[in-house]
Amino acid sequence: MKKNNFYSEAFQRFCKNKVAVVSALILISLILICFIAPLITSYDPEKQVLSERLLSPSLKHWWGTDQYGRDIFTRCVYGCRVSLSVGIISQIIATIIGYFMGVTAGYVGGKTDDAISFVMQVFSSFPFLLFAMALMYALGPGITNLYISLGLLSWASTAKLIRGQVMQLKGQEYIQACKVDGGSTLRIILKHLLPNCIPMLIVSITLGIPSAILSEASLSYLGLGVPSPKPSWGSMIAESQDFIRSNTYYSLFPGLCIIVTVMAFNMMGDGLRDALDPKLRISRGEL
Repeated sequence: MKKNNFYSEAFQRFCKNKVAVVSALILISLILICFIAPLITSYDPEKQVLSERLLSPSLKHWWGTDQYGRDIFTRCVYGCRVSLSVGIISQIIATIIGYFMGVTAGYVGGKTDDAISFVMQVFSSFPFLLFAMALMYALGPGITNLYISLGLLSWASTAKLIRGQVMQLKGQEYIQACKVDGGSTLRIILKHLLPNCIPMLIVSITLGIPSAILSEASLSYLGLGVPSPKPSWGSMIAESQDFIRSNTYYSLFPGLCIIVTVMAFNMMGDGLRDALDPKLRISRGEL
């Protein structure tokens, strides 16, 4: 009942944050667009129509066409599928790895903690994009490889948060009572520690998704992400750089898609953090 009350109150606090609510509505709309893309536009995002290349925005082509005659609006809509899927799936992978690495380090402690903390430090020290470029170069371009690469490289920040949380929780009386009753380490990790870490994991995923979207766009721009002709906002910007003066709209629209999506995730993530993090509420005198 207490957990239900906590999330109910958190939802009410979140709803009071108008910016976060608007951001959430924008993201829900984008997700819906991904599912109903064929109903929104009748054009094939990969089909070339050279007779209609580089057309300006019109009623027929709302956002114009590219150098191959492909409808830019259609490619942006289908590119949304790529960006959101990469952001969400890679962060789910990173969160699963980060949780178990962080909880192991925080709960077991000792040399295990030292070893995992060293690995976390190594992953945090290297420039993320360079690390991702090297891994994508080794694996090769492709959306599945993007899921794996970004997921494997972004778990350290989540692990650090979970480690700190677990180190505070493991001394609690109910954890000690579970040990005395013969509860296994796995049971404690999944039944007692995980529920207390869920709010932090939700915020971590939400704030990690925009970073993954930007990384995907950067890698696709460099030719190491989604291979052509599959639509991707990053690759669309890369293809448009030769026409940035004569056909500004070509790079403008995919760029705006990235900005709106990333800002919406960041603002919603901030709203979730404010609603779910008791420490912030205490510091602001709300508790």
